Amino acid sequence: MRRLYEPMAYGPDPIAGSFWPTTVDAVPVHAPVNGALEAEIAIIGAGFTGLNAALALAEAGRDVVVLEAEQPGWGASGRNGGFCCLGGAKAGPATLLKRYGEADTQAYYNAEHAAVDHVASILDHHGIDADTHSQGETLLAFRPKDIAVLEGLAEEMRRFQRVESELLPRDALPERGFASPEFHGALTTPIGFALNPMKYALGLARAVQAAGGRIFGHSAVTKIGRDNGRHVLTTAGGQLRAKSLIAATNGYSSDDLPGWMAGRYLPVQSNVLVTRPLTDEELAAQGWTSHQMCYDTRHLLHYFRLMPDKRMLFGLRGAMKTTPRAHDQTRAIARADFDRIFPEWQHVETPHFWSGLLALSRNLVPFAGPIGGMENAWTAMCYHGNGVAMGSYAGRLLAAQITGEGPATPALLRSDPGRFELGRWRRAVLLFAYTFYGLQDRG
Repeated sequence: MRRLYEPMAYGPDPIAGSFWPTTVDAVPVHAPVNGALEAEIAIIGAGFTGLNAALALAEAGRDVVVLEAEQPGWGASGRNGGFCCLGGAKAGPATLLKRYGEADTQAYYNAEHAAVDHVASILDHHGIDADTHSQGETLLAFRPKDIAVLEGLAEEMRRFQRVESELLPRDALPERGFASPEFHGALTTPIGFALNPMKYALGLARAVQAAGGRIFGHSAVTKIGRDNGRHVLTTAGGQLRAKSLIAATNGYSSDDLPGWMAGRYLPVQSNVLVTRPLTDEELAAQGWTSHQMCYDTRHLLHYFRLMPDKRMLFGLRGAMKTTPRAHDQTRAIARADFDRIFPEWQHVETPHFWSGLLALSRNLVPFAGPIGGMENAWTAMCYHGNGVAMGSYAGRLLAAQITGEGPATPALLRSDPGRFELGRWRRAVLLFAYTFYGLQDRG
C-alpha cells in the first residue's frame, strides 16, 4: 500500500484518547474475511460514504459486501467533530460559477442542502439516536474586518440556499451565549445540526446488516485485480469477487488501490480535544452557554460546540505530521488556542485529544463518480472537512449511479478532480499552504 503519512496515522495511537468510544456501550466487532466470497457489489471502507452506499444498495435488493480494514467508524467517520452542515467544496461560489456556470453551481449547492436532509432522514428512518443538537451553524468573526466575510456568506445563503441568516454584532454575542474576547460578530445559517459521529456510524452499520448487507472487519484490501469480468479483492484472509466495486476510503486511501487514486486526493490532519463536563457556574463565568455548532473565519479554522452533556468539543487544522512528537505539539497548540478563546476555562481539564485524516482534491470540490479506466467501479472522496453530510450523501449518489434509481449526481461532482503536483510527495504542498494561511490569519 502506498500511503502518504507516517505509519502512526494509520494505527491506533491517534485515537487512543478519543471521546467518542466512551459514549457507546461497545464497538461491535465484525469478523474478517475467511476464504472465498462472492457478491454483486463490493465496497471498500465502512465509513459514512461506504455505509450509506451499502445501505441504499441493500435496501434496493442488491447483494452487497463491505470490507473494512479495521471496524466500522474507525476512520474519519468515527473521529470527526460531528458537524452535519452545508459544505464539501473548498472552492467558493465565484470560482465554481466561473468554472462550471450558473446551473451546475446551483445544482451543486442544492446537493449540499440535500446532504444535510439525507442524514436527518437516515437518523429518523432507522431510529439512530446520535445526540443531535444545534439549530444550524454559526460562523464567528475573529477580526473586526471579518464582519464583511459574514455579510458575504449571508448573501451567498440568500442566493444559493434561499434562506435568511442571522447576523449578530459583537455587543449582542454575550446575550446569545457566545461570550469570548476572541469574536467580533456571528452569523447563524439555519441549516444543519451536530451529532455524535460514532453513534451515527454504528447505527448505519446496524441498518446495513438489517437490510441484508454483509460487513467484514479487519479485512484490509491489499490488491485489486480483474478476472473473467469481475473485480477480485484480496485480503489477508481470502478473496472477494464482485461485479461492481466502490472505493470509499477518502483520507485513508492508498495511491495504488486502485492506481487511479494516485495524486487525486491529499490527506490533511484534523485534531479534536474535549473537556470534562462543565458546571453551570463555569458556563456562566465564561458566558458561553450556546449549544450551536460554531467555527471561525480563520483559514486554518477552529471548530467547536458545547455538547448536550456540557462538554466542550474544540477542533483545529494545521498539523503536518503524525508522529508522537507532533501529536503532543498539536495538543499543546490546541490547548493554548482553547485557553485564549475561553479564558475562564483555563483551569478546565481536557482529558480527550485525538486526530484523523480528511482529504482535499486538486480542484477543491468533492468527487462522486466512476473510476477512470476501470469497468463497473466508482469512488467518492474529498469532502474538505465536511464529510458527515456530503460524505454520507455521496455514498447515496454512488448507489443511485449503480442502480439507476434515486437522486441524480450533479455534473460538478462527477468532474475529474485532476492530480496534485509532486505526486507521492504532494504533502509538501501543505507546508507552503499552512505558512501562507497562517500569515493571513494574523492580519
